[in-house]
Amino acid sequence: MMPKHPRGGEPAVADARPPRLVLASASPARRRLLEAAGLAFEVLPADVDEAGIKRRASADHLAPQAVAEILAKAKAEAVGARRPDCVVIGADQVLALEGEIFDKPQDLAAAREHLARLRGGVHVLHTAAALAVAGKSVWSSIAQARLAMRPFTDAFLARYLASAGPAICRSVGAYEIEGRGIQLFEHVDGDHFSIIGLPLLPLLGELRRRGVLER
Repeated sequence: MMPKHPRGGEPAVADARPPRLVLASASPARRRLLEAAGLAFEVLPADVDEAGIKRRASADHLAPQAVAEILAKAKAEAVGARRPDCVVIGADQVLALEGEIFDKPQDLAAAREHLARLRGGVHVLHTAAALAVAGKSVWSSIAQARLAMRPFTDAFLARYLASAGPAICRSVGAYEIEGRGIQLFEHVDGDHFSIIGLPLLPLLGELRRRGVLER
């Protein structure tokens, strides 16, 4: 017989399952991070007006880390509204050089200009993750990393772009630091997972707290 609720009425649920998990991002790097950590999840990229959000943030003179958090929350909320029975992960990265926010390069020519400006200097990468349930943000975390690019030659830059190909345009920094892009740097100060795309340890901790992952 089905076990009864202690006060009578509806049967007790013997095997309650945690909420389903959704990644609101098309980023292969974020997907690989979650897969390597052993998470089961669905990928459903968010459709939000990132350019409009950034324009409003610029008009309000918001700091780069605030912009990253707003974008991560917007993505989580957009997908969360479509999947109210799920816990949705939103994420975004904002790269700032001396306070100026960089967008993802549109093509390899833009990536060349992008990297030439970052060369020989230190930029800050702001990485935000957010969780949404039923379309409302319930948690967020932001991590900062400082990355010093070495003063590489134009010849090295040309070879790097030729070997890396258009895939680097998926990265806000026009580099994939988990691969050959590491050769662009002389010093990195920050969490490895956050640089790749997610503040993973805080995220896993919150998912455990919410019962999505086993404690």
